[in-house]
Amino acid sequence: MRPRGIDHVVIRTRDLEAMVAFYCEVIGCTVERRRDDIGLIQLRAGDALIDLVPVAGVLGAKGGAAPGPEGRNMDHLCLRIADFQIKAVRAHLKSHGVKLGDEGLRYGSTGEAVSIYISDPDGNDLELRG
Repeated sequence: MRPRGIDHVVIRTRDLEAMVAFYCEVIGCTVERRRDDIGLIQLRAGDALIDLVPVAGVLGAKGGAAPGPEGRNMDHLCLRIADFQIKAVRAHLKSHGVKLGDEGLRYGSTGEAVSIYISDPDGNDLELRG
């Protein structure tokens, strides 16, 4: 087997609409598919999908308590960003009121690259890298 990249990440959420707005308006994802009958919105992030499921929905309820200070649904999600220019990325995030986290040179699937950490509306850590 040879993994080629992230297929999808599933994030359980307390506020589905806030998460859709964040990942689409701030990060630049698009809604690819919506299954309200089971509580699932799938967002396109390049070659991968980010699945959002509300904790009160059919799928989300299977995961137990909602995300919060006492527990998380994942450590972090790292997204490769096309044409990543750190100054422009910082300015874009600030314009959306996103608090900036640690920034630095880190090793990832494409080698060394600059990345920055932020959090989504549910407090999930998100790493953005070039």
